[in-house]
Amino acid sequence: MSHTTSLFEHFQLNDLELENRMVMAPLTRSRSDNPEHTATELNAKYYSQRASAGLIITEGTVISEEAVGVINVPGIYSQAQIEGWKLTTSAVHEKGGKIFAQLWHTGANSHPDHHNGNAPLAPSAYNPNVEVFTPTGFKKSESSRAMSIDDIKQTVSDFKQGAINAFEAGFDGVELHGANGYLLQQFFSKNSNLREDEYGGSIENRARILFEILDELKNVVNLSRVGIRLNPSLNGIMGISVDDETIEFYNYVVTKLNEYGLAYIHLIEPFTDVSNNQNAIQEVAKYFRKIYNGTIIINRGFNKETATKILNDGDADLVSFGVPFLANPDLVERFKIDAPLNAPDQSTFYTPGEKGYTDYPFLSE
Repeated sequence: MSHTTSLFEHFQLNDLELENRMVMAPLTRSRSDNPEHTATELNAKYYSQRASAGLIITEGTVISEEAVGVINVPGIYSQAQIEGWKLTTSAVHEKGGKIFAQLWHTGANSHPDHHNGNAPLAPSAYNPNVEVFTPTGFKKSESSRAMSIDDIKQTVSDFKQGAINAFEAGFDGVELHGANGYLLQQFFSKNSNLREDEYGGSIENRARILFEILDELKNVVNLSRVGIRLNPSLNGIMGISVDDETIEFYNYVVTKLNEYGLAYIHLIEPFTDVSNNQNAIQEVAKYFRKIYNGTIIINRGFNKETATKILNDGDADLVSFGVPFLANPDLVERFKIDAPLNAPDQSTFYTPGEKGYTDYPFLSE
C-alpha cells in the first residue's frame, strides 16, 4: 500500500528536524521603521506567533545599504541589526520553531531615493519598469548603474558577511534570494544582464555570481543550512522576461547546485500564464524534481488540498505559504482541523505598527 504524505509529518532537512512540511514563505512587511533598520520586539512577536510552521523563512533582510529597495526593511549588515534579529530567533526557538534568514539585494528594483540620489547598482544599466516603495510613496523605477567588477566582488563579500551575521544572530540557516527580479535574477536574465565581461553573455557567465557566493559561503558556514530561492518562469513582470536560453540556464544552475549539498531549493510556480510560451517551464516543481537530487520547497498560492496533492505527486518535499501565514498565525492548526481562515487585510501589508501584523486572531481567541 502506497504511503500518503501529510502536510503535518515531520521532515528531516539535513540535520534539522522540522515539525511539519509547512513553510512560512518570505514576506516583506516593512515594519522596521527605525533609523538603524533593525528588527524589533514587534518583529519577534510576529514571527514567534507563527513558530508552529515547520520552517519560517524571514522577509528579505538586506545585506548592505546598496541592497535596499523598499522602505523600512530590516538589515543584516550591522551589529545593531544582528542584535535586533536575536530577539526574533530567540522568540521562535523558545516556541520550538526553526527559522532561516532570507539574504536580499534588490539591484535595479530600487530607486535613487534609497541611495542618496544615486542610481541603484545592478548588472547593467537598465530600467526594470517597476513600482518602488520609497520614503515618499510608490515611484516608478529609473535606470540603474552597471556594477563594476569591484562592485560585484563587494556584493559577493556582502552576501558572505550577511550569512556570517545571520548565524551570529541565531538563525538556523539562510536563504539566498535569487528570484522575483532582484539582483541575482537580474544577472541570470538576458533582458537585464547586458554585460560583455565574465559576468555576462554565456549561461556560465550569467550564473557566475551565484556560484562565487556559494563558494565563499562554504568557507564560513555549513552549506547544509543554506537554501536558494529561484523563479525560473518569471515573465513580463518584476523587470524579467524569459528568453530562448531561460530553460537551458536553469537546467545548468539546478544541475550544478546538486554539487553543493544545500538545505533546499525554493521554487516558485509561474506568476503569470505561460502556457503558450515555449521558453517557460509550465510546472516548475515537476520539471526540476527530475534534475535536483535534494529537498524542494514549492510556492505559489497553495491551499491545504493542492499542497497535499503536490507532496503526494512527489514533486516537492515542503510547501511554502505566504499570505495564509500572514493572516493566520496558527495556520498549521487551522489546516489540521479544517477551520476557517482569517481574511488578509491588504491595506496593512506594508504599514507600520501592530495593526494587520500581530493582531490577527488565533482560533483560541
